[in-house]
Amino acid sequence: MKKIVCWFSCGAPSAVAAKLAIAEVGHENLQVVYQDTGSEHSDNKRFLSDVEDWLQHEVIIIRSDKYADIWEVFQKERYLCGVAGARCTSELKRKVAERFLNLPNGETEVLGYSIEERGRVARFIENNPERTLWPILIERNLNKGDCLGILASAKIEIPKMYKMGYRNNNCIGCVKGGAGYWNKIRVDFPEVFARMAAQERDLNVAINKRYDGPKRIRVFLDELDPNAGNYRSEPSISCGLFCQIENDRLLTPKKPVRQKAAGE
Repeated sequence: MKKIVCWFSCGAPSAVAAKLAIAEVGHENLQVVYQDTGSEHSDNKRFLSDVEDWLQHEVIIIRSDKYADIWEVFQKERYLCGVAGARCTSELKRKVAERFLNLPNGETEVLGYSIEERGRVARFIENNPERTLWPILIERNLNKGDCLGILASAKIEIPKMYKMGYRNNNCIGCVKGGAGYWNKIRVDFPEVFARMAAQERDLNVAINKRYDGPKRIRVFLDELDPNAGNYRSEPSISCGLFCQIENDRLLTPKKPVRQKAAGE
C-alpha cells in the first residue's frame, strides 16, 4: 500500500480529514504531518497536542532548516508577495513538504479542503496529474462548519485564532491578507502590525493597494485607514503547499508550439 500523508495545518478541517483517513485505512500506512512555520499562534501547540490525543496517532512536525520564521524569509529573500505568490509559503511550506515527501514516490496526500473548495481541488487534480490527492472531506460532503462541530463533539477546544474571529489559523500577519484583515491584526496584534509596516518600508513594497480609476496606488500599512476594508467580506486566505504549486504553474511559460512547415 502506498504511504498516505495527511497534511495537518492546525485547523479544524485538516484535523477531521486526518481522523477520517485513519478510520478508513488504519494507522499503519498513514502519517500525519504538521509544517511549523515558526510564525503561528502559540496556542497551536496545545491544539496539536489535543488533536494528537484524539487521533491516537503521532503528529510529525517538520520545519525549514534554512529559515526560522516568516520574518527571516522576508529579510533574506527581500520579497513579501506578488504575482509569484508569497515567498514565505514557498520556503516554509512547499519546499519543506516536498523534501519530506521525497517526490516522486507516489504518496497519497490528504488535505483539509472542505466542500467549499471543491472547484479548487478539481482544478488542482486536473493540472497536477503526478500528484495523488484524497479529498476525503469533499467525498463526505463536509464543510468547515461541520468540521468545527465534529471537534466540539469531541470536546476539543478550537484554536485561539478561531476564537478571535479569524477564519483561518495561518501565520499571524499573513501577507496575503487584505485591508480588513490587517486592520484586525492592528487591533489584536499591534506589535505584528508595526513590524510588518516597518518591513514594508524596508523593502519599499506594500501589501495593500487602492485604485484611482485604472491607476494602481500602493497603500503602506503605516498609512492604511483604520476603517478601511471589511475582513468578514474579504476572500478567505489560503496558504499551503498547493497554493504555491498553483502559482508556480501559472507562472511557468508555456512551450511554444512549432508550426509545421509546408509539406510536413
